[in-house]
Amino acid sequence: MPEPKSSPDPLRFSSDPRRHTPDPSSGQDQASTEDKKGTEHQRPNQDDNPDPDRWVHPPLADCFYLTGPTASGKTQLAVELARHLDAEIISMDSMAIYQDMDIGTAKPSADQREQVPHHLIDVVRPTDSYSVSNFVTDAARIASQIRSRGKRVLICGGTPLYLKSLLRGLFLGPAADWDFRNAVEEDLRVHGEASLMSRLQQVDPLLAHKLHPHDHRRIIRALEVAKVTSRPLSHWQLQFETPADRQRFPAVVLGIDRKWLHERINQRVDAMLQSGLVDETRDLLSTYGQLGRTAAQAVGYREVLLHLRQATPLEDTRESIRAHTRQFARRQEIWFRGLSELKKSEVTPDKPLSQLVEEVLEIFQQGDL
Repeated sequence: MPEPKSSPDPLRFSSDPRRHTPDPSSGQDQASTEDKKGTEHQRPNQDDNPDPDRWVHPPLADCFYLTGPTASGKTQLAVELARHLDAEIISMDSMAIYQDMDIGTAKPSADQREQVPHHLIDVVRPTDSYSVSNFVTDAARIASQIRSRGKRVLICGGTPLYLKSLLRGLFLGPAADWDFRNAVEEDLRVHGEASLMSRLQQVDPLLAHKLHPHDHRRIIRALEVAKVTSRPLSHWQLQFETPADRQRFPAVVLGIDRKWLHERINQRVDAMLQSGLVDETRDLLSTYGQLGRTAAQAVGYREVLLHLRQATPLEDTRESIRAHTRQFARRQEIWFRGLSELKKSEVTPDKPLSQLVEEVLEIFQQGDL
């Protein structure tokens, strides 16, 4: 078998005109939750700025952080904490940002939002994309606005990537170079993925070891980042592995017995179906035609979509939602264990909410806020 062809310069492609003409609607490819061009939530194109920090969003300090697995009781606890702290709440939930997706995302109730202002809920339509870079940019802007009103900031939610990006910062990356991408795509078509992976191994061997050869989108993005920034993508990512300072980032994760958590998940799923999750999903399809890729993959909605399209039994849908929610909670817990700056507060069936509030406030008070 012939060896894959590779250029002496792994970042030079035969059809690459070597000019940078970024599409202004595609600036958040590295962290995007949807591979989609065209949304009103875009970060500015700063690639003409000579400072390399233009590609980095710093951590969001001087906020209180509350996280935990789904169905662990974060929402009500956050409301009580916000009242004690004289704070407003920024939601850290990648699904609560979608409008009209209310039941399946377990958004704070109207009464809870009346008691304490909540932000970054109902931000975009279910057909739109919303990336982690959108989130950190919006969260920083809103935190500044909250402080300008003399209030504190409480960030609450369970999306691990959002949490890590706020605690440790985020590499936003340069805007897309579509000439370069098209050239790489052509090279892939002509020479195959072995040649593509060979180029990545020369440019970013650490990342090449982690990525699957079939993951063309991430490989191309890694080559693009190396070309535009003159640094491998793995280099940019490693600098965000340092834990945040607990004094400026007081952060609590709720711990909960797994058996009890599963019981709570089952009860929540039952309540969602009883509250009209199927009808809500049907209304979403009627209003929007179809959901965007991320919204359609939300646990609860994707199972109901399958139920509506294939007439799967509702009981099978119920069990599927339960199982997928348990799996999601497990993934959350794995992420949380990797963030050493989080301090745990245990939720138990016999612990009243008032006691939990006191315990979390005590942890928060250890910070320098």
